[in-house]
Amino acid sequence: MKKWLIGLLMVSMLAVLFGCSSGSSSTGTVSVLDDGAGEEAVTLKYWTFVELHGQHFQSMLKNWNKDHPDRQIKLEVSVMPYDDMHNKLSIALQTGQGAPDISDIEVGKFPDFLNGTPQLEPLNDVVEPYKESIVQSRLDLYTKDGTIYGLPTHVGAAVAFYNTEILEEAGVDYKTIVTWEDYKKAGMAVYEKTGKYMGTADTSAGWQLSMMLAQQGSDFTDEAGKPNINSPEMIKGLGILKDLQQNNVLATVAGGQPDTEEAYGEFNTGSYASAMMPFWFMSRYVNYMPDLQGKIAIAPIPVIEQGMSSSYGGGGTGTVVTKQAKDAQLAKDFLAFAKLTLDANINIWNTLGFDPVNTELWTQEDITHNKDNKFVQYFQNNPFEVLNEIKDGISLIKSTPASPTINNELYTTTLNEIFENDRDVTEALNAAQSQIEQQLK
Repeated sequence: MKKWLIGLLMVSMLAVLFGCSSGSSSTGTVSVLDDGAGEEAVTLKYWTFVELHGQHFQSMLKNWNKDHPDRQIKLEVSVMPYDDMHNKLSIALQTGQGAPDISDIEVGKFPDFLNGTPQLEPLNDVVEPYKESIVQSRLDLYTKDGTIYGLPTHVGAAVAFYNTEILEEAGVDYKTIVTWEDYKKAGMAVYEKTGKYMGTADTSAGWQLSMMLAQQGSDFTDEAGKPNINSPEMIKGLGILKDLQQNNVLATVAGGQPDTEEAYGEFNTGSYASAMMPFWFMSRYVNYMPDLQGKIAIAPIPVIEQGMSSSYGGGGTGTVVTKQAKDAQLAKDFLAFAKLTLDANINIWNTLGFDPVNTELWTQEDITHNKDNKFVQYFQNNPFEVLNEIKDGISLIKSTPASPTINNELYTTTLNEIFENDRDVTEALNAAQSQIEQQLK
C-alpha cells in the first residue's frame, strides 16, 4: 500500500509529462446535457479532467440522439481537477460504489487502473468495426492481455517543427534533414550564422528520450515491465543528444522542455530553430506563439539511421466504461461513436487540433486541407501530409506501473546532471538505474 501511495503521488506530480495537453479544470463543474433527448433517455455520468473533452462529448451527444431515437442519452458531465478526478475514480472502483458510467483516465495513470482484475468494461466488441483504421499502437496503450479497456483521444505522433526563417538565414533547407547527423550539420551552421540554437536539450520531460528509444525499437522498461534505463539504446540515444549540445546545436531552455510557458516565449522570439514534439504541440504554436505564423514547417523527426521508424505516440487520455455503468452496452456504443467514428475524429481535429486516431480521415482533403481551419492556416505545409508519410512508423512507448518512479528520477535528477552539470551519460544512467531499482523494492 505504501508503494502504491508513493506511485500515486509521483504520477500526480508528473502529469504534465504525459497528458493530452489541452488544459484541465482547476475547479469542479457539473453540467447535464440532453441535446434533444426524450423523457425515456438514459442518463450516463461522464468524468473528465479536461473541459474541452466535455465539449467534444456534447457535440457527439447531439449527433447520437439524432441518429439513435430508440437509445437516447442524457450526459452528466463532471469536470474535476486532474488529481481529484483520478483519486476519486480509483476509490470508487476499489470500493465498488460511486463510479461514473464513463471516465477519462490519463495515460500516466492508466496502469494503476489495470492492476489485478480491471474494474473496467472490455471494449474489443465496439472497437472491432473500426480496427483497420485506428492506429494500433494507441489501442495497445490501453490494452491488457489482449483486452482493450480504453479508447484513445489522439495519436500524439511525434514530429519535427522547424522555424524556416532561421534556417533560411543560415542557408539550411529542412527538407534535407533526414538523420541526426544531418541535423547536427544544420544546427552547427545555424549557430555559426545566427548565434541561435537548433533545438532544446530537455531536462524535465521525456519527449526526446522516447523518440530515441522508439527509433531503436526499445523502451524505458523491458518486456516484464522492469526499468531498463541504462540500456545500450538509451546510452546511444542520450549520447547523440549530448554530442549535439556539446556542438552548440542544442541548449537547455527555460522550463526544461518546449511545452512550458517559459519556453513558449523563447520559441516565439526565435531563440530556437526547431522542436521535436507530439503532434498536439501544434496548438501551442497557434495559441502561444503568434509571431511564428507562416514560419513553421512540419517534418518527420530525424533518425539515427535511414530506414528507422521516426515517430512514436506521445501523451494521451484513454476513455473507459466502468463496471458500475448502469447500461454498459449503451455506454460502450456511445463511447465508440464519440471517439472512433469518422465524424468524431473530424470534430476532434477541428475543435482540438489533435491528430485523429481514425486514419480514414487522414486522406480526406476536404477536411484536412480546409483553408478555414486555424491549424492549416498557421503552418507552412499541411500537417496531414507529414502524418501520412510517417503513419506506418508510429511506435509505442509503454506506460507501466514503474513509469512514475522512472520519470521522477530521470526528469528531476538524471537529465539535469547530464545537460546542466556535464555528467558522463553512462555514469548518470547507471546511477539512475540503481536508484530506480532501489525505490521500486
